[in-house]
Amino acid sequence: MNITILGAGSWGTAIAKLLSLNEHKVTVWSIDPQEVAMLNEYCEQKVKLPGVILPGTVSFTNDAESALSDAELVVMAVPSPFVRSTAKSVSKFIKEDQIIVSVSKGIEESTLMRLSEVIKDEIPQCKIAALSGPSHAEEVGKMVPTAVVVGCESKEIAVKIQDAFMADFFRVYISPDIMGIELGGSLKNVIALAAGIADGLGCGDNTKAALITRGIVEITELGTAMGGHRRTFSGLSGIGDLIVTCASKHSRNLRAGTLIGKGMKYHEAMDEVKQIVEGVYSAKAALQLSKKYGVSMPIVEAVNRVLFEDLPAREALELLLTRDKKAEITDLEWK
Repeated sequence: MNITILGAGSWGTAIAKLLSLNEHKVTVWSIDPQEVAMLNEYCEQKVKLPGVILPGTVSFTNDAESALSDAELVVMAVPSPFVRSTAKSVSKFIKEDQIIVSVSKGIEESTLMRLSEVIKDEIPQCKIAALSGPSHAEEVGKMVPTAVVVGCESKEIAVKIQDAFMADFFRVYISPDIMGIELGGSLKNVIALAAGIADGLGCGDNTKAALITRGIVEITELGTAMGGHRRTFSGLSGIGDLIVTCASKHSRNLRAGTLIGKGMKYHEAMDEVKQIVEGVYSAKAALQLSKKYGVSMPIVEAVNRVLFEDLPAREALELLLTRDKKAEITDLEWK
């Protein structure tokens, strides 16, 4: 297939390597001419994914029209804050029923839309899917065994994407629950900030396990209230992605949260991490969604208060621990 990847960051370039090894003709587009020049010269994203050398068959360009003219599949791999602007700028080059697979994770704060909805809003003529799961670019680029899931309303399109991405180190499942898949991939970044904050405060493994476990409860309750399938959140795009984002050395959200737990403001932590920290952009949206659907999300609320209301992280943790007593599973009945 002819495949175009929009976005030449760490994830976009890792996917470019994967798809090129699968013998597709791959073109990577970036809005930044200097980034394109670097990739053309070195076949390596030296800033965001150093050490991963791309095959010489991959092409790089900042000309969106030429990149998209013959694309059978388009991969949207720009960071979540830039998905709408990118989709809007390339919409005129997308043909009727052209397939776009979103591999970014986030919720648009101003509209509360999932990213596939944002893309469809700007490119109504496209067919849309989403790929998510525990898949750090640093490991995919080095061909570390990885499993993900593709969500799409059309099984035919999901299978087509599955076939394009599947490799001996990259296993792809399919699902019709695109909503659940995207919500899991977005909300886990907020919980990972909380896990990082706990690390920054000097807490231990018990604390992180509690945050992961109660975090997936919050994600599941909101996701099912919005129409996602409960079992999706126990899968790769739910608990799988949450575990890796709360525990991995590659996790930007975990690193940023750790710095915040040590006393930095969120913008200082983002500057230190030097990459987009998706959880900061999804936190307000997650809180708004919890209120809209009447779902209690105390961890999400605590993260928002630390980020945007200057609540000291130690106080936020104490508030979480001293909330009113309750049952762990509220719909279990006593005999």
